[in-house]
Order: sequence, then structure tokens, then C-alpha cells
Amino acid sequence: MSIKPLKKLAPFDNLLLVTGENPAKAGVPYLQRALRLAKPYFSHLQIEVMPLKTEEYKQLIDAGLNGVICFQETYNRERYSIYHPRGMKSRFEWRVNGFDRMGQAGVHKIGLGVLIGLEEWRTDVTLMACHLRYLQKHYWKTRYSVNFPRMRPSENGGFQPNIVMNDRELAQLTFAMRIFDRDVDISFSTRESARIRNHMATLGVTSMSAESKTEPGGYFSYPQALEQFHVSDERKATEVERDLKRLGLEPVWKDWDSAFDTSPMKTPKFTI
Repeated sequence: MSIKPLKKLAPFDNLLLVTGENPAKAGVPYLQRALRLAKPYFSHLQIEVMPLKTEEYKQLIDAGLNGVICFQETYNRERYSIYHPRGMKSRFEWRVNGFDRMGQAGVHKIGLGVLIGLEEWRTDVTLMACHLRYLQKHYWKTRYSVNFPRMRPSENGGFQPNIVMNDRELAQLTFAMRIFDRDVDISFSTRESARIRNHMATLGVTSMSAESKTEPGGYFSYPQALEQFHVSDERKATEVERDLKRLGLEPVWKDWDSAFDTSPMKTPKFTI
């Protein structure tokens, strides 16, 4: 698919570029071009793609990359191959060691995530916390974020979560992560409802997505198919901003500038 020049998606200033794991069609050259096209319009660019080599992350940093998000999904090595039986994603070590490669390349922000519903979530999140602490000690110049989205039971008989986390448990987990690390960015996606996200914004969550499209081409009015997950919070970004202000919070659309790319200054804030 060709990449057309972007229009500014006001008032967003942080953009996440997501691709499937298809290096032939969406490899490093494709990502480099996408980053260079987007950089004039956005101050902070992140990607959520297949794990890359250290040298490849460095190439993308030169093209404007600021952050990488990668979902380990589960740290259960024995059962990992059940969910990913083929392809590069089936290589547990390659995926989990990808975070070291990000750190070695000097990625400004690294996002870790587990998928709640695959395995016993307390174990997975504890291992993610241990992984976070390891990365912080070895790559201390990098900022970090964590995400623990909940799988929803499928209504059409598709894959069903092995474990269902209720709202109370999600709140407890968020509190525990904030107690564990007072500075790490805790992110909630539009997978969660507006009610949950509003409440958790006052109790530990520091960043949120908004107006998300989870199907390929969703921002360009292509047919809605292959939806990655169902969006529960369908508010416009300006509506999310309005609701946060009603809670006494100050939404921050921009917490990074291209001038900082060569500066050691890193100041985490609440971002949308």
C-alpha cells in the first residue's frame, strides 16, 4: 500500500503507527518512509510492529522514531507457542529479547504489555514488572510505559479468554503497578469503557488513546474488517479532553518536542 502525505490530526501530537508482522510489505524501508512523512506533523512518533534488530531500530530513530510498543502477551514460555505456533512471532526469545535491542539502540520510550486473558494474569503482570525493573537498570536513559488490556469474550464463537478479569481486579492491578513504580506511564486504550477510563485517570493511569480505529485502513474509510479489538470508548478526542477537565485534570497533548531528540531532558506527563 502506498503512503500518502498526512494531514494534521488535530489536536493530536503523539502518533502510534501500527502494522502487522509482514516484513516483506511493511519492513524497515516502509517504516522509515512512514516516519519521515509523519515527522513534520507530530512531535512524538511510536511504532507497534514486529521486533527488529538493534541496527534497524537505529535506522528508524534516524528517520524520526521516538518510541516502540511491543506486547509480549504472555511470559509463559511453555504455552507461548500455543498462541503463536508459526512465523517469527513464535520465537519466544526473539520477542522477549527485543526490548534489550530497543534499549541498546537508544529508543527514547519503550512500552511493555501483557494480554489479560491468555494465562494467569497475576503471574504475567508480576513477570512484566520484573522485566520493567531489569530494563530500567540497564537502559536508564529510556522512558517506559506498561499496558495490560483485557481480552473480551467473543460473541461469534471465536477465541475465548482463558481467564476473565473483572473491573475490580483491573483497578487493583492498576493500583499495584502505580505503587510498584511511581513514574512509569500506565496506559489505557479505547478497549476499556469511558466510565472505567474516567475513573482510572484519577487513580494511576497517565495516558490514553482516543478515536482509535483497530481495523486495517480504518482511518481512510476502508471496509471495516479484521478488527483487532472492539472499541468500547467511542468518544471523540475533544470529548475525552472535556471529561478529564471535569475531573480536575489537565490533559496534555504534547509532552515531547523534536528539539528534545538530542537532549537528555525527559519529563513524563499525562498525555492523550
